[in-house]
Amino acid sequence: MQEQSRYAVGIDVGTTMIRCVVGHVDPATGTPTIVGVGQAPNTGMRKGTVANLSGPAHAIDQALLEAERMSGHQVDDATVSINGSHITSTKTDGMIAVGMADHEINDEDLGRIEEVATTGKLPANRKILEVVPFSYTLDGQGGIKDPIGMSGTRLEISANVISAMAPYVSNLQKAAEMATVSTNEIIPSATASAKAVLGESQIESGVAVIDIGGSTTGVAVFEEGDLQYVGVVPMGGINITNDLAIGLKTDPEVAEKVKLKYAVAVGHADNESVSIEQDKETLSFMTRDIDEIVEARLEEIFESVNRELKKAGRAGRLPSGVVLVGGTSNIKGIAEFAKKQLGVAARVGKATGFGGVADDIDKPQYATAVGLMLIDAERTAVSKNKQPSKGGGAIKGAGGVFSNFLKRFKS
Repeated sequence: MQEQSRYAVGIDVGTTMIRCVVGHVDPATGTPTIVGVGQAPNTGMRKGTVANLSGPAHAIDQALLEAERMSGHQVDDATVSINGSHITSTKTDGMIAVGMADHEINDEDLGRIEEVATTGKLPANRKILEVVPFSYTLDGQGGIKDPIGMSGTRLEISANVISAMAPYVSNLQKAAEMATVSTNEIIPSATASAKAVLGESQIESGVAVIDIGGSTTGVAVFEEGDLQYVGVVPMGGINITNDLAIGLKTDPEVAEKVKLKYAVAVGHADNESVSIEQDKETLSFMTRDIDEIVEARLEEIFESVNRELKKAGRAGRLPSGVVLVGGTSNIKGIAEFAKKQLGVAARVGKATGFGGVADDIDKPQYATAVGLMLIDAERTAVSKNKQPSKGGGAIKGAGGVFSNFLKRFKS
């Protein structure tokens, strides 16, 4: 078996599906090649949070089993996604004295100023996932992106704190541990997807990733090379399925088949009769009815997304537009629909160019898992001489995962 440090693993813990991607990291270049993929239906979660531990634990175990068989690698630790409307962004700042005039700023100083900037700024029941520095000021000189090695006596920081409800984080970690997996990092799904589908120029000019999953829609806004905002809307593809079940007066199982086969974001040209086979019975529906139901829910989802963009101060002000990922992004015409609803350019994001074994990896529903794997590969590169943390892993730290991930876009 290859050394553990040469593999990177991402596990996307969605409300309806768990997806796992295993990458083999080239020791010379640090570039991962996808060698294993697995997925399994998930139960026991509601709107991105764990409702009972056994459901997601079993699904993680099943998805990992499939990926392990394909890759020939036993997974012991991974970078894992988190979701839910409890995830928030909070702007903060802080200041510390760092010593004599000839003192050079080091990692310890950055860790200390992050602690000062976050202490007492969040309720006790929230867990910091990451501190993303916007800029530093050193002895009055502002606009500094990386002060390491610079000399000065007074260091200030302006940062974005990404946090989640502590019990929800703990329950997610417990579910992973029940599947014998330690969590290296815990990342909001929309942020992880960005790693797989965005380029440096987009992150610099202004772009949002919109991850439309089963029961939640994550929004991550980037500009000037930094993660500016993270938010989650408690709606997704399940809501479309349930609306179809009610509106078409049919079972959710049939409604899901109708959605997957006939749902379009921009309505059918003609009102036609379409059919679904269920239990040896043919059920017929009119496309006009399907279109009206799907469009109404998509409008509501994108209205909520636009509210998140307004909170970020970027509604209608994203030069690189929005990139759609997640399973619901497979609905035909959804990019055009998003463009109309949000007033910015829109496209469906796909993780491409990673090689390896998986044919379906370029579908939008895999963007989060691929992004998590890529982040895990970077963590492996940074700490390849360290032992991976067991039983919960790193949630927060100076120079953490978001900061490292954004720096690599600029390198």
